[in-house]
Amino acid sequence: MNRLLFLFFLFAGLTTTNAQIHEIGVFIGGSNYIGDIGPTDFVAPNKLALGLLYKWNKSPRHSWRFSYMQSKITSSDSNSEMPSRKNRGFIIKNNLSEASAGLEFNFFDFNLHDLKPKFTPYIYSGLSYVYYDGLYFEGNALKEHGKNRTFAIPMTIGIKARIMQHLIIGFESGARYTFKDDLDGSNNLDHEDLKFGNINSNDWYVFTGFTLTYTFGIKPCYCTE
Repeated sequence: MNRLLFLFFLFAGLTTTNAQIHEIGVFIGGSNYIGDIGPTDFVAPNKLALGLLYKWNKSPRHSWRFSYMQSKITSSDSNSEMPSRKNRGFIIKNNLSEASAGLEFNFFDFNLHDLKPKFTPYIYSGLSYVYYDGLYFEGNALKEHGKNRTFAIPMTIGIKARIMQHLIIGFESGARYTFKDDLDGSNNLDHEDLKFGNINSNDWYVFTGFTLTYTFGIKPCYCTE
């Protein structure tokens, strides 16, 4: 983690020589999982989620965005409204790390070199690489079997505003559709006989929280050559 932080800030520092404006900052919020265990509420954060953000603003309307997020996802059948899940009584806990890159689009003009107050709703999507524990259930006992990796599609909506000349605060909620169905141990390929749930429906997880970024860099021309 310390090495990732060093590379993150080093990269941000080197980019100040480009004729663009940059943002670097943090995400603080919570996570929740949606799958074959527990409730299926879309936004119901129950574990702390932390992350690092970098944005390269190419125009007042769009930015290239890169992030690294970490959280533990957890859910319990006892909190489900489905009788079959309540009777089963499974509890899932998994450690998750995500690296993501994609495009953030602002609905309103967000020219940071304009001194007027600025705020805008925005959406973000791209591609995420996810690293997590490989799990399976043996009876009611959750077992760990190595580490797994997959890709996910982030779908994020949020709102942000400039609160000082170089500080931007935002609030967002982003669902991730994963390319696998094994975040909860329901479909571990090494334990075919222990599968359960809907194996044709992949898992989701959601990050919801606040972002705080610091802007820096040379004023961009925001024009085409």
